[in-house]
Amino acid sequence: MKTACMSATALVLVLVAFTNQRCNGQEDFADELPRIPPTPAEQTLSRFQIADGYKMELVANEPLVTSPVAIEWAADGSLFVCEMRGYSEDRERGISRITHLWDDDQDGTYDRSIVFADGLMWPTGLFPWKDGLFVGDAPHLYFFRDADGDGVADEKRVVLTGFGTSNVQGLLNSFRWGLDGRIHIATSSTGGQVRNPDKPAGLAVNVRGRDIALDPRSETFELTSGAAQHGMCFDDWGRKYVSSNSDHLQQVMYEEKDIARNPWMQPAPARISITEDGPQAPVYRTSPVEPWRIVRTRLRVSGQVGGPIEGGGRAAGYFTGATGVTILRGDAWSDKDRGLAIIGDVGSNLIHRKRLDADGIARIGRRIDDHAEWATSDDIWFRPAQFANAPDGSLHVIDVCREVIEHPKSLPPDLKKHLDLTSGRDRGRLYRLTQTNHSRQPTPNLSRMTDEELVSLLSHPNAWHRETASRLLVERDTTEASALQELSRQSDSPLGRLHAVSVLFAVDALRPEIIVERFQDQHLAVRRFAIRMAKHFPGNSQLGLALQRMTADPSIEVRYQLAFTLGWMEGKDTTDSLIEILLRNPTDRWIQTAVQSSIADDGGKVLAKILSKHNRTVPSEFLQRIVEQVLQRNEPGEVAKMVQTLEALDGDDAGFAMSALGRVLQSRNDKQHSVYQLDQSNQLANLEKQMRRLAHDAVAIALDEDASLDTRIAAIESLQFADRESVQPIAELISAEHPVGLQRSAMRTLGAFADAEIGQTLIEQWSTLSPKLRETAAEIMFARPSRTLLLLSAIDDERIALSEVSRTRLQVAATSQNDAIRELASRLLKRSGNQNREAVLKAYQESLSMDGRVDRGRRLFRKHCANCHRVEGVGHELGPNLATVRSRGPAFILTNVLDPNREVNPEFLNYAAIDLDGRTYSGVIANETAASITLQRAESARDNLLRTNLEQLKSTGQSIMPEGLEQQLSPQAMADLIAYLMQVE
Repeated sequence: MKTACMSATALVLVLVAFTNQRCNGQEDFADELPRIPPTPAEQTLSRFQIADGYKMELVANEPLVTSPVAIEWAADGSLFVCEMRGYSEDRERGISRITHLWDDDQDGTYDRSIVFADGLMWPTGLFPWKDGLFVGDAPHLYFFRDADGDGVADEKRVVLTGFGTSNVQGLLNSFRWGLDGRIHIATSSTGGQVRNPDKPAGLAVNVRGRDIALDPRSETFELTSGAAQHGMCFDDWGRKYVSSNSDHLQQVMYEEKDIARNPWMQPAPARISITEDGPQAPVYRTSPVEPWRIVRTRLRVSGQVGGPIEGGGRAAGYFTGATGVTILRGDAWSDKDRGLAIIGDVGSNLIHRKRLDADGIARIGRRIDDHAEWATSDDIWFRPAQFANAPDGSLHVIDVCREVIEHPKSLPPDLKKHLDLTSGRDRGRLYRLTQTNHSRQPTPNLSRMTDEELVSLLSHPNAWHRETASRLLVERDTTEASALQELSRQSDSPLGRLHAVSVLFAVDALRPEIIVERFQDQHLAVRRFAIRMAKHFPGNSQLGLALQRMTADPSIEVRYQLAFTLGWMEGKDTTDSLIEILLRNPTDRWIQTAVQSSIADDGGKVLAKILSKHNRTVPSEFLQRIVEQVLQRNEPGEVAKMVQTLEALDGDDAGFAMSALGRVLQSRNDKQHSVYQLDQSNQLANLEKQMRRLAHDAVAIALDEDASLDTRIAAIESLQFADRESVQPIAELISAEHPVGLQRSAMRTLGAFADAEIGQTLIEQWSTLSPKLRETAAEIMFARPSRTLLLLSAIDDERIALSEVSRTRLQVAATSQNDAIRELASRLLKRSGNQNREAVLKAYQESLSMDGRVDRGRRLFRKHCANCHRVEGVGHELGPNLATVRSRGPAFILTNVLDPNREVNPEFLNYAAIDLDGRTYSGVIANETAASITLQRAESARDNLLRTNLEQLKSTGQSIMPEGLEQQLSPQAMADLIAYLMQVE
């Protein structure tokens, strides 16, 4: 702690000296920004530190290759390279290109190259197909072809268009061959409105939050789950992994198409972080921090330029530029290495690796190197942007080789003028990384092989051989169906059996009997893939019966896929099978997601059967989701069946009954709903009686001071589904003599009703509410227009201080469609003025030189920060992981607490949504699928919103973290908070 404070003091002294220089007019940073010369290609290997037992070899460099960002081998073993020479600001010059390299003497290094296609803008991905290449150069996906055989493309055709171009570091990338015989493409953070060029713009598909799979034969595409920033791959068995700048290893948990078929469900997120040490995990670079980064950090600390503070002057220590996740799949690796996840960090000049262990249906990534990395370079020009499993079984490392890799918008003009963002355009390196004892084998020319020879390669231990053979067989539309069928049955290799089924499917030669045989395969991944393929034969009774016999499979991964596939089968009642799968793992969120996706039309039946079994292992939350689905679907027969089921609920189901009965009874106010018709015919009388009895009991528990706090809170929360009159007695709990938890629950329950009475109550009680409760109150007030107007009027009348409502909320209100709200919020915004964040930062610089006390800081964190952050097992994970801030330094913490909107990570942007009933929601987008949006806010509270119920969704452009915390923290308190966070492990 003492060291941290001394470092902070030193930093402030430097700041003072620097500010004096600026005041004296010395604004030229040339002396502080020496250019870093490139390392000659022949000297690069000496600058690497590599883990014991491994070696790095240079296989290509300039002038053969420059600015490489992606590579793919042709079937003959030659190499195509995507050269993004226009990075990062010269897109319009059209100087990027695709080059073609050959290793003529098969010694493992490339000897010659030719420019295959030039005149490109920002190409970021490519993939060979037949006699040409698919090339991603946003906004287009092209197909290039060499028609005359001279090695240069003379045909260029747009296949798809509309990919986003707004972020040079967020373009489409990572073209990968899938087991479904399609080319999978990551669309990254820019997304886009994508379409075939011959289709009108009105038919474009919004790919935001999803990737795509391109069928190279028909050139049509489908949405797939994914959409991380840069890096996507599959393992040998088809599991999909992605990476983003500050979230270095994620797994994609299901296929978009499986979820999209049920528009009434709110699924678990498709993409999840799977690292044991957190998304923005520590890294251990050996390269020095670039001079421009040090100066920029100093400027940011002083408040003279915008942007986040990096490490208090030290930019090392955590993932900021994670990219290119790749699974080791070559045959040059030992069993302990094969299957590892490899990720680069282009900002820290290193290559990181993780072991992937089973963790139920998902995987968990665990660090291998203790306080070290698999490979690092002390050369800041080393920028490992992507990786590729090579024909020789090794891993190839794609080094963009740039002096500056930073996004140009992150560089202040006074610094940028001393840098050259084109430096390195004429350089580029490709390396081979493998075990020290690896002996390279020549690359065979697969393009000359017969179909029968290619079929034999489907069992090859090297992924490149398997996938290239698969691709060629699909290109040729092979007639070797009998050989493939034999391989699927007889191969000793599970990978061979898997790929045989894959190719049979891709060439339309897969038969149901082959699939059924593989249901009994010894390898779980082959069984799982066979079940996945079964959905393409929805009407086959043989498959339907065989699938229903798979519910007792010992693998949860197999049962997970089975639950998805059962939903595609026609002509069979799969309800019992789905329930059986659910009851084996009733609390698993992935099993719940898969089961619900398959019961789009049978929610009432599933609910009846689960409750009739009197099995209490199925969580009430899942049952409630089924109730919501039935109500959303609004099919009269299904709704009537559900009502009959709910009438039979007994006392053991009280926890679920309150929410279920309440939602049904609420729906009777909608004249277009089936429940309204049931009410008109007096078929809800029994439900009303049950509800009144349950509400009476819940209110009694809520008011019982002898009951436990948790029991009382649970009772209060259940009352949000009762009628307003029954709930009114709990309003007395919104007073200071009651525990905060009770007050908050009572506020939220009363806030769930549409009337404005709770709004008046909260305004009257406002002065007695704690800061945390005032935030809850603001959330309730801004949820309904009538309440919003009440609160804004109270602020305008100065009954409530303007400072007690965040500017973010006022900014959202200022865009309201309600004229009165919009005008009043705009007036209040003007009154509050444009708070000078830089002035606040300047005033709080003294916090960096103060001695802070950890114990006081801990208390401050739990009071002011735990709503959105989790540290030492306390709090909620909404904002960034604060366990990583220690490596970034005190100045970083200070800036981000006091000026949260200086530079906002898109992951933590606040969104505002309005549903069809006029309710307003806000939060970060925690999950997005074809059917739903999940907004997460303070205390991990979530709103799961179906797209069919949304009227509007838009970003506020502001961080989820509000400005103005200085009003609650003195400089000494800030020093205490920083001291606490700096010691967190």
